[in-house]
Amino acid sequence: MCWNQKCLRGHMLGGFGFFRRDVCVGGCDDLEWATTTDLVGVAIVYLYVAGLLVFTEKVVAKRYPILSRKVLHIMVGNVAFLLPIFQTRWMMAFVTAGPFILFTFLMSPYSPISKMRGKTSEAGHGMGLVYYAISWTVLAYFFFESKEIIAIGILAMSYGDGFASLIGMRYGKKAFRVFDDVKSYVGSFAMFCFTFLMMNVALLFYSTFSFSHSVCPFCLESEVLLLSIAFVAALAEAVTPKGLDNLSVPFLTAFLYFLTLAVV
Repeated sequence: MCWNQKCLRGHMLGGFGFFRRDVCVGGCDDLEWATTTDLVGVAIVYLYVAGLLVFTEKVVAKRYPILSRKVLHIMVGNVAFLLPIFQTRWMMAFVTAGPFILFTFLMSPYSPISKMRGKTSEAGHGMGLVYYAISWTVLAYFFFESKEIIAIGILAMSYGDGFASLIGMRYGKKAFRVFDDVKSYVGSFAMFCFTFLMMNVALLFYSTFSFSHSVCPFCLESEVLLLSIAFVAALAEAVTPKGLDNLSVPFLTAFLYFLTLAVV
Protein backbone atom coordinates (compact mmCIF):
# COMPACT_ATOMS: atom_id res chain seq x y z
CA MET A 1 0.00 0.00 0.00
CA CYS A 2 1.36 3.44 -0.83
CA TRP A 3 1.06 6.81 0.85
CA ASN A 4 2.54 9.85 -0.93
CA GLN A 5 3.97 7.57 -3.61
CA LYS A 6 6.11 5.70 -1.05
CA CYS A 7 5.58 1.98 -0.82
CA LEU A 8 5.79 0.28 2.53
CA ARG A 9 7.16 -3.24 2.56
CA GLY A 10 7.02 -5.97 5.15
CA HIS A 11 4.01 -4.36 6.82
CA MET A 12 2.09 -6.53 9.23
CA LEU A 13 -1.64 -6.67 8.50
CA GLY A 14 -3.23 -5.59 11.76
CA GLY A 15 -5.52 -8.15 13.33
CA PHE A 16 -4.68 -10.99 10.95
CA GLY A 17 -1.14 -11.59 12.19
CA PHE A 18 0.77 -12.33 9.04
CA PHE A 19 3.28 -10.43 6.96
CA ARG A 20 2.77 -9.44 3.40
CA ARG A 21 4.98 -8.78 0.41
CA ASP A 22 4.23 -5.97 -2.02
CA VAL A 23 3.46 -6.71 -5.64
CA CYS A 24 3.68 -3.84 -8.10
CA VAL A 25 0.94 -3.80 -10.71
CA GLY A 26 1.11 -1.68 -13.85
CA GLY A 27 4.34 0.14 -13.01
CA CYS A 28 5.78 1.45 -9.76
CA ASP A 29 6.21 5.16 -10.31
CA ASP A 30 2.76 6.65 -9.99
CA LEU A 31 0.51 3.76 -9.00
CA GLU A 32 -0.22 2.27 -5.62
CA TRP A 33 1.11 -1.16 -4.90
CA ALA A 34 -1.14 -4.19 -4.78
CA THR A 35 -0.25 -6.53 -1.94
CA THR A 36 -0.48 -10.26 -1.58
CA THR A 37 -3.23 -9.73 0.98
CA ASP A 38 -5.14 -7.68 -1.61
CA LEU A 39 -4.90 -10.61 -3.99
CA VAL A 40 -6.00 -13.01 -1.26
CA GLY A 41 -8.94 -10.70 -0.52
CA VAL A 42 -9.97 -10.63 -4.18
CA ALA A 43 -9.82 -14.43 -4.34
CA ILE A 44 -11.85 -14.88 -1.15
CA VAL A 45 -14.56 -12.44 -2.26
CA TYR A 46 -14.81 -13.95 -5.74
CA LEU A 47 -15.02 -17.50 -4.37
CA TYR A 48 -17.57 -16.52 -1.75
CA VAL A 49 -19.85 -14.67 -4.18
CA ALA A 50 -19.46 -17.40 -6.82
CA GLY A 51 -20.49 -20.00 -4.25
CA LEU A 52 -23.54 -17.95 -3.31
CA LEU A 53 -24.51 -17.51 -6.96
CA VAL A 54 -24.26 -21.24 -7.64
CA PHE A 55 -26.28 -22.06 -4.51
CA THR A 56 -29.03 -19.52 -5.17
CA GLU A 57 -29.25 -20.12 -8.94
CA LYS A 58 -28.94 -23.90 -9.00
CA VAL A 59 -30.57 -24.89 -5.71
CA VAL A 60 -32.87 -22.26 -4.22
CA ALA A 61 -34.13 -20.52 -7.38
CA LYS A 62 -35.57 -23.71 -8.84
CA ARG A 63 -38.34 -23.73 -6.25
CA TYR A 64 -38.17 -20.34 -4.57
CA PRO A 65 -36.95 -17.70 -7.04
CA ILE A 66 -37.89 -14.71 -4.87
CA LEU A 67 -36.35 -16.25 -1.77
CA SER A 68 -33.17 -17.01 -3.72
CA ARG A 69 -32.77 -13.34 -4.57
CA LYS A 70 -33.18 -12.31 -0.94
CA VAL A 71 -30.73 -14.97 0.26
CA LEU A 72 -28.17 -13.67 -2.23
CA HIS A 73 -28.98 -10.06 -1.32
CA ILE A 74 -28.45 -10.69 2.40
CA MET A 75 -25.51 -13.07 2.33
CA VAL A 76 -23.39 -11.00 -0.07
CA GLY A 77 -23.44 -8.39 2.67
CA ASN A 78 -21.00 -10.52 4.66
CA VAL A 79 -18.21 -9.09 2.50
CA ALA A 80 -18.41 -6.19 4.97
CA PHE A 81 -16.36 -8.35 7.34
CA LEU A 82 -13.69 -9.05 4.71
CA LEU A 83 -12.83 -5.41 4.05
CA PRO A 84 -9.88 -5.21 6.51
CA ILE A 85 -7.98 -7.67 4.33
CA PHE A 86 -7.57 -5.03 1.63
CA GLN A 87 -4.62 -2.68 1.72
CA THR A 88 -5.09 -0.82 -1.56
CA ARG A 89 -8.00 1.41 -2.49
CA TRP A 90 -8.18 0.61 -6.20
CA MET A 91 -7.87 -3.13 -5.60
CA MET A 92 -10.94 -3.10 -3.39
CA ALA A 93 -12.99 -0.69 -5.48
CA PHE A 94 -12.11 -1.53 -9.08
CA VAL A 95 -10.73 -5.09 -9.02
CA THR A 96 -12.94 -6.61 -6.33
CA ALA A 97 -16.23 -4.68 -6.34
CA GLY A 98 -16.26 -3.00 -9.76
CA PRO A 99 -16.38 -6.12 -11.97
CA PHE A 100 -19.63 -7.18 -10.29
CA ILE A 101 -21.35 -4.20 -11.90
CA LEU A 102 -20.82 -5.70 -15.33
CA PHE A 103 -21.40 -9.26 -14.14
CA THR A 104 -24.71 -8.51 -12.43
CA PHE A 105 -25.85 -6.51 -15.45
CA LEU A 106 -25.13 -9.51 -17.68
CA MET A 107 -27.21 -11.62 -15.29
CA SER A 108 -30.09 -9.13 -15.34
CA PRO A 109 -33.19 -9.23 -17.57
CA TYR A 110 -31.55 -6.48 -19.66
CA SER A 111 -28.51 -8.58 -20.50
CA PRO A 112 -27.62 -8.70 -24.20
CA ILE A 113 -26.50 -12.29 -23.62
CA SER A 114 -29.68 -14.24 -23.01
CA LYS A 115 -27.90 -17.35 -21.74
CA MET A 116 -26.40 -15.39 -18.85
CA ARG A 117 -29.71 -14.08 -17.53
CA GLY A 118 -30.24 -15.54 -14.09
CA LYS A 119 -33.40 -16.61 -12.31
CA THR A 120 -32.25 -14.77 -9.21
CA SER A 121 -31.99 -11.41 -10.96
CA GLU A 122 -35.28 -11.87 -12.78
CA ALA A 123 -37.16 -12.55 -9.53
CA GLY A 124 -37.08 -8.91 -8.38
CA HIS A 125 -36.15 -5.51 -9.71
CA GLY A 126 -34.12 -6.15 -12.82
CA MET A 127 -31.33 -3.72 -11.97
CA GLY A 128 -31.37 -4.21 -8.20
CA LEU A 129 -28.21 -6.30 -8.02
CA VAL A 130 -26.44 -3.92 -10.40
CA TYR A 131 -27.23 -1.01 -8.07
CA TYR A 132 -25.95 -3.17 -5.22
CA ALA A 133 -22.58 -3.57 -6.96
CA ILE A 134 -22.42 0.14 -7.82
CA SER A 135 -22.98 1.04 -4.17
CA TRP A 136 -20.19 -1.19 -2.95
CA THR A 137 -17.78 0.13 -5.59
CA VAL A 138 -18.46 3.80 -4.81
CA LEU A 139 -18.29 3.31 -1.03
CA ALA A 140 -15.08 1.29 -1.33
CA TYR A 141 -13.40 4.07 -3.27
CA PHE A 142 -14.47 7.09 -1.24
CA PHE A 143 -14.33 5.59 2.26
CA PHE A 144 -11.43 3.20 1.90
CA GLU A 145 -9.55 4.67 4.87
CA SER A 146 -12.59 4.20 7.15
CA LYS A 147 -13.76 0.73 6.29
CA GLU A 148 -16.39 0.61 9.01
CA ILE A 149 -18.26 3.27 7.00
CA ILE A 150 -18.27 0.98 3.96
CA ALA A 151 -19.39 -1.91 6.16
CA ILE A 152 -22.27 0.08 7.65
CA GLY A 153 -23.52 1.04 4.19
CA ILE A 154 -23.26 -2.52 2.90
CA LEU A 155 -24.94 -4.09 5.93
CA ALA A 156 -27.83 -1.59 5.92
CA MET A 157 -28.40 -2.47 2.27
CA SER A 158 -27.98 -6.24 2.62
CA TYR A 159 -29.37 -7.28 5.99
CA GLY A 160 -31.62 -4.28 6.56
CA ASP A 161 -33.26 -4.12 3.14
CA GLY A 162 -33.14 -7.90 2.68
CA PHE A 163 -34.97 -8.75 5.90
CA ALA A 164 -37.36 -5.85 5.38
CA SER A 165 -38.52 -7.54 2.19
CA LEU A 166 -38.66 -11.06 3.63
CA ILE A 167 -40.53 -10.09 6.80
CA GLY A 168 -42.75 -7.65 4.92
CA MET A 169 -43.82 -10.32 2.44
CA ARG A 170 -44.55 -12.81 5.22
CA TYR A 171 -46.19 -10.64 7.86
CA GLY A 172 -46.95 -7.30 6.21
CA LYS A 173 -50.74 -7.10 6.12
CA LYS A 174 -50.95 -3.32 6.09
CA ALA A 175 -49.21 -2.06 2.99
CA PHE A 176 -48.61 1.18 1.16
CA ARG A 177 -47.65 1.89 -2.43
CA VAL A 178 -44.66 3.86 -3.70
CA PHE A 179 -45.04 4.24 -7.47
CA ASP A 180 -45.40 0.63 -8.60
CA ASP A 181 -43.84 -0.88 -5.46
CA VAL A 182 -45.92 -2.27 -2.62
CA LYS A 183 -44.27 -2.02 0.79
CA SER A 184 -45.46 -2.73 4.31
CA TYR A 185 -45.22 -1.03 7.67
CA VAL A 186 -43.94 -4.28 9.20
CA GLY A 187 -41.24 -4.44 6.55
CA SER A 188 -40.18 -0.86 7.27
CA PHE A 189 -39.98 -1.64 10.99
CA ALA A 190 -37.86 -4.71 10.19
CA MET A 191 -35.62 -2.48 8.09
CA PHE A 192 -35.14 -0.18 11.07
CA CYS A 193 -34.42 -3.04 13.48
CA PHE A 194 -31.98 -4.97 11.29
CA THR A 195 -30.15 -1.84 10.17
CA PHE A 196 -29.66 -0.77 13.78
CA LEU A 197 -28.61 -4.29 14.79
CA MET A 198 -26.09 -4.76 11.97
CA MET A 199 -24.57 -1.31 12.43
CA ASN A 200 -23.84 -2.32 16.02
CA VAL A 201 -22.38 -5.62 14.84
CA ALA A 202 -20.15 -3.75 12.39
CA LEU A 203 -18.88 -1.33 15.04
CA LEU A 204 -18.28 -4.17 17.48
CA PHE A 205 -16.34 -6.12 14.86
CA TYR A 206 -14.21 -3.20 13.72
CA SER A 207 -13.45 -1.97 17.24
CA THR A 208 -12.74 -5.45 18.65
CA PHE A 209 -10.09 -6.14 16.01
CA SER A 210 -8.69 -2.61 16.23
CA PHE A 211 -9.70 -1.71 12.69
CA SER A 212 -11.47 1.40 13.93
CA HIS A 213 -11.64 3.58 17.00
CA SER A 214 -13.95 6.25 15.61
CA VAL A 215 -17.09 5.41 17.60
CA CYS A 216 -17.50 3.57 20.88
CA PRO A 217 -19.82 0.58 20.31
CA PHE A 218 -22.77 0.38 22.71
CA CYS A 219 -22.04 3.78 24.24
CA LEU A 220 -25.18 5.84 24.86
CA GLU A 221 -24.16 8.60 22.47
CA SER A 222 -23.31 6.20 19.65
CA GLU A 223 -26.52 4.21 20.18
CA VAL A 224 -28.62 7.35 19.85
CA LEU A 225 -26.80 8.21 16.64
CA LEU A 226 -27.24 4.70 15.24
CA LEU A 227 -30.95 4.72 16.10
CA SER A 228 -31.30 8.00 14.22
CA ILE A 229 -29.42 6.67 11.19
CA ALA A 230 -31.46 3.45 11.20
CA PHE A 231 -34.67 5.50 11.24
CA VAL A 232 -33.57 7.58 8.26
CA ALA A 233 -32.46 4.41 6.42
CA ALA A 234 -35.86 2.80 7.01
CA LEU A 235 -37.58 5.93 5.74
CA ALA A 236 -35.37 6.00 2.65
CA GLU A 237 -36.10 2.33 1.93
CA ALA A 238 -39.81 2.93 2.32
CA VAL A 239 -40.05 5.81 -0.15
CA THR A 240 -37.44 4.79 -2.74
CA PRO A 241 -39.00 2.98 -5.73
CA LYS A 242 -37.91 0.48 -8.36
CA GLY A 243 -34.90 -1.08 -6.64
CA LEU A 244 -33.17 2.26 -6.25
CA ASP A 245 -33.08 1.68 -2.48
CA ASN A 246 -29.95 -0.36 -3.23
CA LEU A 247 -28.40 3.03 -3.95
CA SER A 248 -30.22 5.35 -1.57
CA VAL A 249 -29.92 3.21 1.57
CA PRO A 250 -26.16 2.48 1.54
CA PHE A 251 -25.17 5.96 0.37
CA LEU A 252 -27.40 7.75 2.86
CA THR A 253 -26.48 5.46 5.76
CA ALA A 254 -22.75 5.70 5.11
CA PHE A 255 -22.88 9.46 4.61
CA LEU A 256 -24.86 10.08 7.79
CA TYR A 257 -22.44 7.93 9.78
CA PHE A 258 -19.54 9.81 8.20
CA LEU A 259 -21.09 13.09 9.33
CA THR A 260 -21.48 11.82 12.90
CA LEU A 261 -17.73 11.21 13.13
CA ALA A 262 -17.29 14.98 13.33
CA VAL A 263 -19.42 15.26 16.46
CA VAL A 264 -18.59 12.05 18.35
